[in-house]
Amino acid sequence: MNGYVDEQMRALVPIQVGPTKGDETREVVAWVDTAFNGSLVIPKSKIVELGLSAESTAEAILADGNKVALETYGCCVEWFGRTYDTQVVPNDGEFALLGTMLLSGHRVEIDYVKGTVSIL
Repeated sequence: MNGYVDEQMRALVPIQVGPTKGDETREVVAWVDTAFNGSLVIPKSKIVELGLSAESTAEAILADGNKVALETYGCCVEWFGRTYDTQVVPNDGEFALLGTMLLSGHRVEIDYVKGTVSIL
């Protein structure tokens, strides 16, 4: 999987996300976030656009140590030739966040000189 480093030095990769297996997927640009140990956070606007269904709530511990309850949404993610059912939480950001749960078992190479990102 290949991506790019943008002008603000963010490592970004395109991923395919859809509501359920067998549904049409759409590309979502995700920011590689090695400080996030979950799988995927998606902007609320993209959750609405993709038609993801609310499923439950999950407790999360934020970087500042605060605990919050977050609504989760069901979706499927195409990841290295396989389709995975997962739950995502919304954010108010511009980009989805790709966490270490999906990166586990892969190698991430970010070349800031060339502006390239590779997940192998």
